[in-house]
Amino acid sequence: MQDFASTSLSPLSIAGAVLRRLSGLGKAVRRRRMILVAGTGLLGVVSLALLAPAILPDPRILDPLHRLQPPGSDHWFGTDNLGRSVFIRTLYGTRVSLTIGFLVSFVTTLVGVVIGLVAGSQRLLDGLIMRAMDGIMAIPGVLLAIALMSLFGSSLTNVVVAISVPEVPRMARLVRSTVLTLRELPFIEAAIAMGTRLPRLLSRHLLPNVVAPVLVQATFVFASAMIVEAILSFLGAGTPPDVPSWGGMLSEARRFLQRAPWMIAFPGISLGALVLLVNLLGDALRDTLDPRLSRQLRSRHAS
Repeated sequence: MQDFASTSLSPLSIAGAVLRRLSGLGKAVRRRRMILVAGTGLLGVVSLALLAPAILPDPRILDPLHRLQPPGSDHWFGTDNLGRSVFIRTLYGTRVSLTIGFLVSFVTTLVGVVIGLVAGSQRLLDGLIMRAMDGIMAIPGVLLAIALMSLFGSSLTNVVVAISVPEVPRMARLVRSTVLTLRELPFIEAAIAMGTRLPRLLSRHLLPNVVAPVLVQATFVFASAMIVEAILSFLGAGTPPDVPSWGGMLSEARRFLQRAPWMIAFPGISLGALVLLVNLLGDALRDTLDPRLSRQLRSRHAS
């Protein structure tokens, strides 16, 4: 009969287990804290963007007598070359970036998930669909967006479509790879053996298991869409000129960089801060929803 003392836990092992538990708890708290901080900051930006029309005047109002005024009590961010308030136009530009980011993320997720599920579950269609996705990915996203905008014209809807098309293949490939991994697991094989039809297999077993990676990828698509929209507007191929956007403001400010640096500073800082918030939220969600992937990435970076 085995001695009880030999099988009992020593104080050192108990202390080690407690420390490991506290370490894991600390990491979880830090991840949740990052989600809270990034989510609160993003919620504040969204609130300002929604309240802008109710508390601020029209951003297109011209005041040539006060053109190129530096930041002060009358104009917090100064004025541009036409006397328009840079502060008001920056807040209205937030609305454009958030709207395009959300719509592009929604469209990309919807179309990419459908394509990825079909490609991952249907072997006959997999090769055809993935070769089409590879063909789209072979074209640089910004160049493809510029070509689509040149073809269809400048409007908010066309901007969303032009940015979504290059992003769909990345989402579809992510969903397909996840489905291919899930398809080899025992519970999927058991469902197939029990005669589960394809629509039920997709909606009941596969789709719920791809939500976590899709949610994380959607946040990165959100941030990427805002950057691409700013690039398109900077090049004159984005939103219409009468719609204030950060890319358009940066484009107009190029000629007055030395005389009025605030015209380019505040829109640029706003764009960088908003993209940073969304990326921090995506990183925190990734660490929370898939800690195993986070550990693998950290180990690869350390090696």
